[in-house]
Amino acid sequence: MSRDLLFEIGLEEVPARFLRAAMEQLQDKVVKWLDASRIGHGEVTAYATPRRLAVWVQNVADKQEDISEEVKGPSRKIALDESGQWSKAALGFAKSQGVDPESFTFKELGGVEYIYVTKNSVGVETKSILSEGLHGILTSMTFPKNMRWGAHEFKFVRPIKWMVALLGSDIIDLEITGVKAGNVTRGHRFLGGEAVVISEASAYRDVLREQHVIVDVKERQDMIVAQIENLAQEKGWNIAIKDDLLEEVLFLVETPTVLYGTFDSSFLHIPQEVLITSMREHQRYFPVLDNQGQLLPFFVTVRNGDRRSLDVIARGNEKVLRARLSDAKFFYEEDQKLQIKDALSKLESIVFHEELGTIGDKVRRIRRISDQLSAKFNISADTADSVSRAADICKFDLVTQMVYEFPELQGVMGEDYARKAGEKEDVAKAVFEHYQPRFAGDAVPSTQVGSIVSIADKIDTIVGCFSIGIIPTGSQDPYALRRQAAGIVQIILEHQLPVTLSDVFGIALEVHENIRALKRSTDEIRKDLKEFFGLRVKKLLSEDQRYDVVDAVITAGFDHVVSVVSRGHALMHAVENVEDFKTVVESFNRVSNLAAKAGKAAVNSELFTELEESELYEAWQAIRNDYQAALEAADGERSLSLLSGLKGPITKFFDSVMVMAEDEAVRANRLALLSGIDGDLKRYADFTKLVW
Repeated sequence: MSRDLLFEIGLEEVPARFLRAAMEQLQDKVVKWLDASRIGHGEVTAYATPRRLAVWVQNVADKQEDISEEVKGPSRKIALDESGQWSKAALGFAKSQGVDPESFTFKELGGVEYIYVTKNSVGVETKSILSEGLHGILTSMTFPKNMRWGAHEFKFVRPIKWMVALLGSDIIDLEITGVKAGNVTRGHRFLGGEAVVISEASAYRDVLREQHVIVDVKERQDMIVAQIENLAQEKGWNIAIKDDLLEEVLFLVETPTVLYGTFDSSFLHIPQEVLITSMREHQRYFPVLDNQGQLLPFFVTVRNGDRRSLDVIARGNEKVLRARLSDAKFFYEEDQKLQIKDALSKLESIVFHEELGTIGDKVRRIRRISDQLSAKFNISADTADSVSRAADICKFDLVTQMVYEFPELQGVMGEDYARKAGEKEDVAKAVFEHYQPRFAGDAVPSTQVGSIVSIADKIDTIVGCFSIGIIPTGSQDPYALRRQAAGIVQIILEHQLPVTLSDVFGIALEVHENIRALKRSTDEIRKDLKEFFGLRVKKLLSEDQRYDVVDAVITAGFDHVVSVVSRGHALMHAVENVEDFKTVVESFNRVSNLAAKAGKAAVNSELFTELEESELYEAWQAIRNDYQAALEAADGERSLSLLSGLKGPITKFFDSVMVMAEDEAVRANRLALLSGIDGDLKRYADFTKLVW
């Protein structure tokens, strides 16, 4: 026989950002405890609203499973003394297992006899251990922030107000912080009852639904999205549903009802990013756009309640939003009175890092790095001038009131203010783009100017941090160095930039060395940078390539990002689609195996004694210039195709030529030939790492 289990923890309102993780944690702990306790069960479902965490387990067995296990003890030789009596080792084993030595049996294992004991454990009733189990689950939960309340030492995410603990219809004996579990929950704070009886665990969702609480998170989300989509269709709007805002709203309500309001269209002269950010961040509103993506003077919000008096609720929200947008309008207009040169002077008083100077110091480093990158890319003089100017002013908007109020608008406001101040279009755009990519999946800078300044800004931060010993470890990365390194790799790849990572490291290190004394040697910093960026490149390749292909091309070198990605894609295609590519790789690996035995001698064609070694040498020489050009052009397919053409000559060579000839000079020459070919192979990939 089985019954359903319900465990609900009633709380003061929990911050929305904590709830999903808490819900999943509760579910995970319950499943692990049931499994560890040998209690059979069906589906486990977790629920969460602002006022509760709950888990519902279907078909929980009434008792634990009985178990019978055989435990191996010491060998017969150790278990018996010279007189044939049980030794101390055997008696100690019996005591540890809680059995009488007379229950021992002997079994052979690997030609040696050991003592064994069979232990039987009869399962107890589930209800008898649920109290202790649920108490342990609740007290072991962790949260980003905890609270203590009253005189209790116990800490939890928010004070516990009530608990429901039912196995079927039976109440589980459980108490914590003076709150005793029962079968009484609470409905919606305004629409539901204060004492709602749950007569049976399986009735939980339906009972709460009658009390205006949609406890199922997925059901609640579907309701919100459906209502928004219906409203959008009815009005002909495009309502932008941002995932993180939807997630937050989802855990702010128990009964969701979507409504809309309006705001004065005179606010639309403010950049729509400002209005949208103000609505989302301050009011948790969804913006309304037309089919061209332009903001309309409407907003959509979600009420925690039913549809009664929606017009009154809408007017209240409109009043609050007007005040917010009026603030944004004031900040926007005041910011435009600030001259860029005055804003730049204020950066001198903002500390970037106590060991790396002010934001003003950082801007000067960005300018120097940007100028050297411009020279490296051989761009036009006009573009180079734009790079220099963009680097000079890229951080000026950090001192504006708008960015102070909404830090996420850095760059957005800078672009707008720079354009209004008369800066060139590519300079204004670069002020925004130099922050890109800001997060995983974000776009990279679209312009050459923005790309150069973005790389300069990011590598300055990374090299600066590495130079003072700030290197990400584990999950700790307070300066987002991993994201910035990945951004540099993405920009180089996206724009096929003719630069190596070593070039970028070298430029930044030189700039830092010329400005300040480094705490660590440049060799140490370079080594750490190479390892750090290697992991970013590897992660990028791993998104669409097999691990062995990634290892193979990374081993050959990743300094040239465009090249390693091209080689990886070409090798991945060959491994998966070229019919006889395995035999090609096998021929390469035969070369590598013997090349390891070669000395430092150069190849001397006059020492060839067999036609096949001459043919292999000539075939290799015939492709070398084209192969070199293909590698330099980052043409992975072309360079792999040229290498693959050596398969035939390599096979004929090994079929007809004895590499380890008795004549020492001939042997060394043949090994030198293989070593030379292997050197070219390893410039593409370490083919020995491929797995078939």
